[in-house]
This record gives sequence, C-alpha cells and structure tokens, in this order.
Amino acid sequence: MGFFDKLKSGLTKTRESISQQVNSVFSAFVRVDEELFENLEEALIMADIGVETTEYIIETLRENVKRSHITDANLVKQELRDVISAILSENDCSADTSTRPSVMLIIGVNGVGKTTSIGKLAANYSRAGKKVLLAAADTFRAAAIDQLDIWAQRSGCDIIKHQENSDPASVVFDACAAAKARNVDLLICDTAGRLHNKKNLMAELNKINRVIERELPDAARETLLVLDATTGQNAVSQAKLFGEAADITGIILTKLDGTAKGGIVITIAKEQKLPVKFIGVGEGIDDLQEFNPDDFAKALFED
Repeated sequence: MGFFDKLKSGLTKTRESISQQVNSVFSAFVRVDEELFENLEEALIMADIGVETTEYIIETLRENVKRSHITDANLVKQELRDVISAILSENDCSADTSTRPSVMLIIGVNGVGKTTSIGKLAANYSRAGKKVLLAAADTFRAAAIDQLDIWAQRSGCDIIKHQENSDPASVVFDACAAAKARNVDLLICDTAGRLHNKKNLMAELNKINRVIERELPDAARETLLVLDATTGQNAVSQAKLFGEAADITGIILTKLDGTAKGGIVITIAKEQKLPVKFIGVGEGIDDLQEFNPDDFAKALFED
C-alpha cells in the first residue's frame, strides 16, 4: 500500500466526519447562495475545525466563488479543497536536515506518542541511508529511557543515555559530542513531557538549547512538538502553551488514524502558524511520514 492510500485509509474517520457534514450540505443545494455558505460554515465547525479557521475558510471561499463567477455547487466543493490545501501550504512542511549533523529536539506531554514518534523518525531516516543518533534526555521516566533504547535497537541507531533523574542538558551535551565524533547525519533528542509547570519547562528547554547552540552552532535545527490528534481542540491548546515556552518549528501529529478530529491539522496551521511536518496514520514503524498538504486535502475529500 502506497503512502497516499495509507493516508486515505488512516483519514477514514476524519474524512467521514468532514465529508458527511460537507456532502450533506452540497447534496441539499443546487444553487450557490448565502444559505449554502452558512450551512457549510456550520458543517466545518461540527467537523472539529475551529471557529476562527472556519470563518477564514468561508470568507475566502465566498471571495473566490464571487471572483470566478462559480454557480455550480460541485465546483464550490473543489474550491473548498483548494482553500484548505492553501492554508496547509502557507508554512514550509519539510524538515530541515541540510547539515551534518542536523538536530531535532522533540517535545510534548507524556502519552502523545513522543518516544514512539522518535523511534519511527529514526527508522525512516536510517532507511533513507542517514546515520542517526538518539539522545535519551527524558531522564525523569526510566520507562522513557528503556523505550527509546528498544527503538534504537529496532532502527539500528546508537543512543546516548544517562541514569534516571540525571541532568537532561548533560545528556544532550554528550550526544552533541558523540554526533561530532561519530560523523552522525541526524541527532534526535527526546525531552521530558511535562507541562504542569511552564517555567520549569522553559528553563529546561532553554538550557538544552544553549548546549546545542554552543556545541553544534552551525547545525540545522528543528524543534518539533508531538500532538495526539485524538484530543482534538485540546491539541490546539497544547500547541499554544508549548509555543509560549519554546521556539517550535513544526508539529508531529500522531494517531490520525484513530480519530475523526483530523480537522485540527487545518486549525493548527492557520491559528498557530505552525507547519505540520510529520503525521502518524498507523501503528507500523513506517506509518509516520512527512506531511504533504496537497495529498492531505485530496485524501480528505476523495470518496
């Protein structure tokens, strides 16, 4: 199964949620009028696309329809897909791994699939011929270190780890040194998944960032926030909170295959100005893939 088919299949619940709402509107209208737009607005909000984003989509759709003199409701649906694709394409969705080594700092609360995402990223990049090193800088949970160790073995990567409760920044310091010494292509750092105290989180991430800046000043950097798609609008709130604590460059959205709330991809892109860079559409090791805005929009509306 190619990734587009996997994406389509993984988005089944979201597609049903959005398509059913949207299609019921289009099947009820032949003419393009104000009532069509109002019903469409309601349908998108019901499909877990936030109010602010929905208002923007409808307003843009109105303008495009008017400008292009569209009178066929089916063409409005195509236009809707294009508007959503444009929102998702506003930010650069590709991860920057242009230097050797490049660094990815992975952040997010516990339970969203952070460690699993790191393991899958490591496997993806290893398969693509890159030499990957993992840093187990979530030192507050012994389980996190053990879990990352298993993923390192599965994907054939080296791992730098210290004892539980050791200083995360010192793990990252050793990992930076190892990345240089071993001529690594990509260093992926796990971090503790805490959000109950933003001040502590900020202090810890700042310390880790200072270490990376000092040890690998020329490295391409990504700070990727892992969000669980099944939490819907709560994931949008997390993006906002983490965005205040860290300089996030993109999102990894997990568990898209288990939810009807995949519409939050659009909300996050529009309201937080954050590109979704990777999405998870299954349990398999190769089910976390680079995000493609056009494919996503196409998969949402394809029958």
